[in-house]
Amino acid sequence: MDTQTLLPQNTEERVVWHTLRATYLFYLLGALYVVAPVIAWSLLLLLLHRLWQGRPLHPGLPQGQLPVAIWLWIIGMLVMLLALIVGHLDFQLGPGKTIKSSIGWAKGWALLAIFPLLGCLNIRPEIIYRASMYVCLHTLLLLPVFVLAWLAGLPQTPYISPLQVIGGPGPEFFALSLYEIDPGSGSPRWRLFTPWAPALGFIANIFFIFALQERARRWRWIGIAGSILMILMSGSRLALVSLLLVWFGSLLLSRLRHPATPFLTGAGTVLLGMIAVPVLDALDRFWQAFRSARADSSRVREALGRIAVDRWSSDAPVWGHGIVERGPHLVEFMPIGSHHSWYGLLFVKGFVGALALAVPLFYSIAQLAWWSGQLPVARVALAMTLLLLLYTFGENLEILAYLIWPALIVIGAAHRDIHHRAAMRRTTPEQTTGEPQHA
Repeated sequence: MDTQTLLPQNTEERVVWHTLRATYLFYLLGALYVVAPVIAWSLLLLLLHRLWQGRPLHPGLPQGQLPVAIWLWIIGMLVMLLALIVGHLDFQLGPGKTIKSSIGWAKGWALLAIFPLLGCLNIRPEIIYRASMYVCLHTLLLLPVFVLAWLAGLPQTPYISPLQVIGGPGPEFFALSLYEIDPGSGSPRWRLFTPWAPALGFIANIFFIFALQERARRWRWIGIAGSILMILMSGSRLALVSLLLVWFGSLLLSRLRHPATPFLTGAGTVLLGMIAVPVLDALDRFWQAFRSARADSSRVREALGRIAVDRWSSDAPVWGHGIVERGPHLVEFMPIGSHHSWYGLLFVKGFVGALALAVPLFYSIAQLAWWSGQLPVARVALAMTLLLLLYTFGENLEILAYLIWPALIVIGAAHRDIHHRAAMRRTTPEQTTGEPQHA
């Protein structure tokens, strides 16, 4: 598709298109953290209004039907809210903190259900791919500004938006950051429109996968160049690993239903058994090098995880503590369980909260892997869910939900199209190539 034909065609596409393309404008205003929840809940009202009127959400979805995976995400995030309330009651945190934390849930975990649900609207994934390429283009154009700011020694954070009064995890979510200096190495890093540098690597990996789907060669190369540049600017180890691992993993899983897969798997298992010792040694050396690349960061992350697991298992194993707590000086007073979604969930929402994320996430991965060989959007969504899984071990998905929403919509769109394809096969078993049509 060229630029002239790839334009938004309905309300939901226009909202997504203009919001994503204006990423740097919202960043300049310090409004990114506010915008994502606003469009999520606004489009949710639009979706509910259409359901109330009895109108189908998408030509590929029968009236009132939602894919099972979407229901699992909705139920899982509602269970998060339940765990939050029970945790507050268990530790007698009071109605004020309960209300504040519930608002935080509406701006965080709730988005992991709302945006996949919005993917069931008539939103073409191609619109999201192309809008993301504009963000990559703007990054390439603004690169000299950020580099020159560092060379000129300008203030790292010259501006914090007054929108900070709305409330959020911290001032970095509303700040204009030109660059930052890694305290361990003394080298510069950039986080651009994200709250910290590793989060930039996360978003860049999403954009990289999107760029590979672009049909227009010019936009494809702009997206690839911009996303790789963001990964390098972030200096994130996990982003560099994800760049290859996610693409390769989704490619392998998309061959799951190929007739040759059982034979190749058997041969690969035998070969792996023969070279297991050197492979394990190589992996161990890689892990040690990975840890030592930023040893202080690895030490703090591991200590935060140990504290979270110990406090979870001894204090509140089922429902968690209800709120985040600051750690001791050993972990530089960082929140307990931060930098890791599973540790954070165990500490704040207990085993119930961890299960509420695990069930929809792994169900989505399994279903998308099964269909990824037949539906291109399922293959892209599989890469998105694999990225989510990888980054649960290095980031807090709740806090970054306001940035990763394009990936969440694509995941929802993939489940929507899978539901449509499966329904077609049930009604017309001989049909194997039907695609949902976009209005």
